[in-house]
Amino acid sequence: MARKTLTPREDREVFVVPLDVRPEHIDANGHVNNVVYVGWLQDAGTAHWNARFDETTRSKWSWVATRHEIDYLRGIEPGAEGVVARTWVGDPQGPRFTRYVRIEDAQGRVCAQGVTEWALVDAATLRPQRIPPDMLVVFETPTSAH
Repeated sequence: MARKTLTPREDREVFVVPLDVRPEHIDANGHVNNVVYVGWLQDAGTAHWNARFDETTRSKWSWVATRHEIDYLRGIEPGAEGVVARTWVGDPQGPRFTRYVRIEDAQGRVCAQGVTEWALVDAATLRPQRIPPDMLVVFETPTSAH
């Protein structure tokens, strides 16, 4: 059974990523293949990270996806335009962040939603590292930042 529609917390920035529906994304059933959605979950998280942190920070830290959970709610058909991923993070737990993603069509209907657990690792050693408090502030809404 699908979970309730994911709703962003008011204290978190919602980052929007436009998604392209390409011909190779369409499966034998005539809509975007489920595997593409997994890629979109990762793409949304990566885009948010890349947009909010400078090259120096991104070269020091990396993220590893450790778990994906997806609810498929509505097919996206060939040629669909205006498809977006909306993503935000939850609370840090040691080295882990839960990231939420809603994939919506041009009418704002949720087509799929996912929850991904990401672990922060030192880019040189690939060892998990506790998420620094100053990193969390970047993912907060401007009105809730410390």
